[in-house]
Amino acid sequence: MGSEQLTRRRLLAAATGVAAGVAGCNTPRSGTSESGNVSNPAATELLNTTPESQSVYTDVYRRTIDSVVLIRVYADSRGRVGEGSGFVYDDRYIVTNEHVVTDTRGAVLEPGSIFDEIRVQFTGGQWRAAEVVGTDAYSDLAVLDVQSVPDSATPLSLIGGEVAIGQPVIAIGNPLGYTGSMTTGAVSGVDRSLPARNNFRIPDAIQTDAPVNPGNSGGPLVTLDGEVAGVINSGGGDNIGFAISAALMKRVVPSLIETGDYEHSFMGVSLTSVTPSIAEAEGLSDADGVYIDDVRPEGPASGVLQGSTGDTTIDGVRVPTGGDVIVSMGGQPVQSQEVLSTYLALVTSPGDTIPVEVIRDGRRTTVQLTLGERPEPYA
Repeated sequence: MGSEQLTRRRLLAAATGVAAGVAGCNTPRSGTSESGNVSNPAATELLNTTPESQSVYTDVYRRTIDSVVLIRVYADSRGRVGEGSGFVYDDRYIVTNEHVVTDTRGAVLEPGSIFDEIRVQFTGGQWRAAEVVGTDAYSDLAVLDVQSVPDSATPLSLIGGEVAIGQPVIAIGNPLGYTGSMTTGAVSGVDRSLPARNNFRIPDAIQTDAPVNPGNSGGPLVTLDGEVAGVINSGGGDNIGFAISAALMKRVVPSLIETGDYEHSFMGVSLTSVTPSIAEAEGLSDADGVYIDDVRPEGPASGVLQGSTGDTTIDGVRVPTGGDVIVSMGGQPVQSQEVLSTYLALVTSPGDTIPVEVIRDGRRTTVQLTLGERPEPYA
């Protein structure tokens, strides 16, 4: 099992809810060119107008902006087809979103294909060609290799601990093509989950009310210490934006640099959080835990965990019955599907064997589950 251990607080917080995001990089604006940036007199938005707050936000912006880049992507048959943001991670490596550098929906290329040409622009106006080192659709992260990074573009540090709800944050990037933009806000939610390929979810995501628009994708969400709290993924509506957590980034990015991909743990089951109706059908005292609706044949959980064997009707609604209810994994309590997903993502790796405590036919029992690897995202 991985050496990282989730805190009980993180696992409990993950049960608070699920929020979906709309992902996509910005399409080119008319009138923009590679020889110059889009003029934006109000690029830096300061939501708190006191001089003291302006000084803090301006200082963070000045310390981090040179490490944030504009990313433009091209298809041989169409020319420039999109743009997004990224930031310097280590030496010549830049982190961004997978959906910025790949055609996730197959609009121009085959789904999941990397765009034919990728170029990045630094704040000094320098353009550089970039090569994709690795991508991971299940976390929406990608790493680019750029030669001759300007000296001023120093790597940004990742936050060492957890962000807190209410903590001030800054979103830096290139929304709608306006380069070098900054918006401010706070962490408005933690342990959210975002949609990923093949009905999987990206766990441990950060919700913010800092304005996020197309083109911000891949840029950093930073704290007032100038540390990266997350990688901006999407904007879901007014005052709702999402970022992939630094904790998940720490797991995925080193593997992308080293091997070009990342292996996610896989149980091979269909899950749902226990509802009051499921709890009633299974004779549970509380609506806690994760119910196994189905077990994939020949998957890691086949012969180890049990899916639904029937159903009943409660208040006119069909409710599955007979499946295992997971109440803990690796000794960590599991109150919901979000908790389980966060545990798998931040603690485990394929090949790990973990104890899984379940309620089966009204009795508690512990089984040993050896995790597999998720299927290819674009297979």
